[in-house]
Amino acid sequence: MNAIDLGELAVRRASESDAEALVRIDSVAASGDAERGASVRRWCRQGLVTMAEDASGPLGYCVVEYTFFEQGFVTMLMVARTSRGRGVGARLLADAAASRATPKLFTSTNVSNQPMQRL
Repeated sequence: MNAIDLGELAVRRASESDAEALVRIDSVAASGDAERGASVRRWCRQGLVTMAEDASGPLGYCVVEYTFFEQGFVTMLMVARTSRGRGVGARLLADAAASRATPKLFTSTNVSNQPMQRL
């Protein structure tokens, strides 16, 4: 895969109006998981989502909540299938770390989720 020019990648807070576009790039929600779609919409409504986009549209999103021992926790990090392996997830995670509102930022993933473990 060719690396995208991360200089053209914008990372910004998602608004409620971004929710449907994020649902479309979320592989779980897009496959028909209504619960995931509802979560994406709720996270956007609550102002918890940071999204990465370029001129083509949304490439991924990250959700940080502060409910894990009152510290930051990356609840979800999703990159569109067509944008994986290009640095989008790393950029979202770096933004989450840089903008955290607490001294610590945690995340967790399944043992089987090798791409997230490598990230």
